[in-house]
Amino acid sequence: MRIDPPGPPVSALPGLLRKFAVDRLGMMKDAAALGDAVRVSMGPKNLYIFNRPDYAKHVLADNSANYHKGIGLVQSRRVLGDGLLTSDGEVWRAQRQAVQPAFKPGRVNRRADAVAEEGAKLVALLRAHEGGGPVDILQEVTGLTLGVLGRTLLDSDLSSQDTLAPAFEEVQDQAMLEMVSQGMVPGWLPLPPQARFRRARRELYRVADLLVADRSARMADGEPGDDALSRIIEAAGRRNGPPRQIRRQLREELVTLLLAGHDTTASTLGWTLHLLERHPEVRAAVREEARSVLGERLPDVNDLHRLTWTTMVVQEAMRLYPPVWVLPRIAQQRDEVGGYTVSAKADVLICPYIMHRNPRLWEDPERFDPERFAPQALASRPRYAYIPFGAGPRFCVGSNLGMMEAVFVTALVTRDLDLRTVPGHRAVAEPMLSLRMRGGLPMTVSAAD
Repeated sequence: MRIDPPGPPVSALPGLLRKFAVDRLGMMKDAAALGDAVRVSMGPKNLYIFNRPDYAKHVLADNSANYHKGIGLVQSRRVLGDGLLTSDGEVWRAQRQAVQPAFKPGRVNRRADAVAEEGAKLVALLRAHEGGGPVDILQEVTGLTLGVLGRTLLDSDLSSQDTLAPAFEEVQDQAMLEMVSQGMVPGWLPLPPQARFRRARRELYRVADLLVADRSARMADGEPGDDALSRIIEAAGRRNGPPRQIRRQLREELVTLLLAGHDTTASTLGWTLHLLERHPEVRAAVREEARSVLGERLPDVNDLHRLTWTTMVVQEAMRLYPPVWVLPRIAQQRDEVGGYTVSAKADVLICPYIMHRNPRLWEDPERFDPERFAPQALASRPRYAYIPFGAGPRFCVGSNLGMMEAVFVTALVTRDLDLRTVPGHRAVAEPMLSLRMRGGLPMTVSAAD
């Protein structure tokens, strides 16, 4: 017997569809208010939104083979191709297996000094703005995350590649446009967004080709490498097929790594610093812990377990503004989720942003409260109520590095500096992966007391 999840009243459907075009977070909030399982019909397509931990577990873990990447990330294939974010099946498994060793905790821990040094560079850069006009913190932490990515995963210097971040913004904007239009706007039309997208894609491919050529030359000279880029290059060398196709796939895999390796962590750091500015008592506790644990030195890997309050602060920031705000899937075959029927080829959305604010899971969910992540609170919470890095086989491969980066940088910046948000910059934008401040995050900088 087929049992469909409840849908919105007929009178509410036009409003939901309008929000799907201009305010996807608003649409998700409205749909979640209707229940933990909702079906929205959009012409011939069905969109299922699930907002319960056990439903998320079924889609993301228990029956993950039936759920391939969905709307938004599918559209991004125009630039990412079949990279690790967008591929499925055997292609994805081979890619994951190739890069997984570069993300093992032992290897990541050995790069802790690089993370700390890049954090110190950020502090010095911000200190140079002390007493001056506003500085876009989001732009600066994006530069930081690219620097960490280059040193820890690519064995490459990305400091001169200042076109990467704006190019990725154009790519994500285009992916969101195509998601909303359901691909009905042809890519060949000479529209300004299409032209900007094509320029951005060319730039990303140019940088990827430079990085591959440089790393390949050093490998040919006998330089060993256990970094992710070396492993991607070696895996490409073992493939059979036309050289042009192999080169294209190598380029797409690297561009995917560049995007995923910096964007989400930059977003997490931006929101964490913004929340600390709005909650001075929490900021003071972070500063006290950083000064007690670190003194005046840089953090090392052993400090990661000592900066417990700072870690809780970052975890709470990721609850309110998860690194990946929505996990879109497409059901390959008909399925049942929590007793509800999901039709084949239907779009399914698991939205961490909404799950993390579900009042049945979180008391006073809109409140910023790091104590939610104290050990005693964690023990009583359903595992899938908190999924900032996704879940199941596609759990974020870079979660360990991302957490180290966010904790170290939050501790260093808060220990040494005071940041003040410029009023009027709190609106949420929706790039493909992460939640960001619209128009950046302008802040003024002063020395910490």
